[in-house]
Amino acid sequence: MKYYFTALLLTVCISLSAQNKIWTLQECVNYALENNITIKKSENTLLINEQDIIGAKGNFLPSVSGSLGERMSIGSGFDPVSNQRINSQTTHSFNYNFSVNQNVFNGFRTTNLYKQSQLNFETNQLELNRIKDDISLNVANSYLNVLFNKERLETAQAQYNFSNKQLQQVKDLVDAGVQPRANIFDAEATLSSDAQSVTVAENNYTLSLLSLSQLLQVPFEGFNVAIIEVDNPSAALMYNDINPILNYAFENRHEIKVAQKDIENSELSTEISKSGYYPSVSVSYGFGSVWSESKNDFIKQAFFRELDLNKGHNFSLNVSIPIFSRFQNKTAVAKSKIQKENSKLDLIQAKLNLETNIQRAFTEAQAALKTFEAAKKSLSSQELAFNNSQERYTLGSMNSFELEQARIRLINAQSSLINAKYDFVFKTKVLDFYLGKTITLD
Repeated sequence: MKYYFTALLLTVCISLSAQNKIWTLQECVNYALENNITIKKSENTLLINEQDIIGAKGNFLPSVSGSLGERMSIGSGFDPVSNQRINSQTTHSFNYNFSVNQNVFNGFRTTNLYKQSQLNFETNQLELNRIKDDISLNVANSYLNVLFNKERLETAQAQYNFSNKQLQQVKDLVDAGVQPRANIFDAEATLSSDAQSVTVAENNYTLSLLSLSQLLQVPFEGFNVAIIEVDNPSAALMYNDINPILNYAFENRHEIKVAQKDIENSELSTEISKSGYYPSVSVSYGFGSVWSESKNDFIKQAFFRELDLNKGHNFSLNVSIPIFSRFQNKTAVAKSKIQKENSKLDLIQAKLNLETNIQRAFTEAQAALKTFEAAKKSLSSQELAFNNSQERYTLGSMNSFELEQARIRLINAQSSLINAKYDFVFKTKVLDFYLGKTITLD
C-alpha cells in the first residue's frame, strides 16, 4: 500500500506539473508540429505513398501462383484423363497447378506508374512541409496575440493604479479645501471605468490563451505561456525591397513546388494513357497434373503414380495488339493532356497568389511601420499634454472633465501604440516567413 500511494502521488504531481507548465514559443510550435491532427493525417498519407511505391516496384516482378482442386461429379460426362464419355456414375478428380507470369512490355506503363508513385510521395512531402509552415505561423500569431493582450492588461492595470492614486490625491485636496467635493465623485467614476477596463483586458487575455491552447489541442486548465518582452521595433526590421522576397519565394515556397510537381504528374499520366496504343507482351510458365477415379476405370493407378504420369509443363507467349478500344485510349490521352494544361494554369495561379500575398504583406508592413512611428510621436505628445493638464488641475485652472478628456486621449495613445507595435512586428514576421526564416519573437 505504501508503494501504491507513493506511485499515485507521483502521478498526480507529474500531472499537475504538466498542467502548470509555462510554454515558450518554440515549445508551442514544436508541440503543434508533433500533435496537430492535420499534420498526422498528412504523415499517414506519406506512409500510404510509401506502400504505393512498393506496390509499383512489385509490378516489375513476375507473379507466382499455385492451386489445388478436388472435384466430384455425378452423372454421365467425360473422363478428364481419358477424355471419353462415361455413363452415369460418380467420378472423383484432383488437380494441382503452379504458374509464373511475367510482363515483358506494356507500353512503359509499369515504369511510368512507378515514377508516378515516387512523384506522389514527393508532392505530398512538399504539401506536408507547407502545412507545417502555415501552422508554425498561426501558432506564432496566436502567441503574439497573447503577448499583445498581456501588455494591454498591464497598461489597464497601471491606469487603474494611477486613477486610484488620483482619487486619493483629490480627497486630500478636498479635505484641504482646495477643490470641491464633487471632484471626488468624478474621480470615483473614473476609477470605476478603469476597473471595468481591467476586467475587459483580463477577459481578452484569457480568451487569447484559450485560443492558443485550442490551437495546440492541449487542456486549457493551467495553461500559460512565457512572457517575452517585445521591445519597441525599429525601422531596421523593415525590408526595403520586395524583389528579393519574391525571388526567394518563387524558388523555394512549397506551394510553388507542389504546382510544379503536379505538372510532372500530369505529364506522366499522359504517357500512361498513351501506353494503351502499344501492344503488350507477356510470357508464362505452368506446371501441373491431374488425377481421377471412377468405378468404370479400365486401368486404375495409385494416386501419386497417376499424378506423376499426368504431370506436364506448359509455356506460353502472349501478344495483345490493340485495334479498337471504343475510343477509350483516345479520350484518356486527350483528358490527360487537358489536365496537363490545367496544371500549368495552376502553377501560374499559385505564383499570382503568392505574389499577391507577399505584395499585400509588404505593403501592410510599410503601413504598419508608419502607423507605429506616428503612434510613438502621438504618445509622446499626449504624455506631455497630460502632465501639463495635471499641473493645471492641481492649480485649479482646469476642471475634472477637462482632465478626464486629457487622460482618455493618453489612454487611447497608449492603446494605439501597443496595437501598432504588435501589428508591425507580426507583419515583419510574415515577410520573414516568406523568406524561409525561423519565426521567433526574441
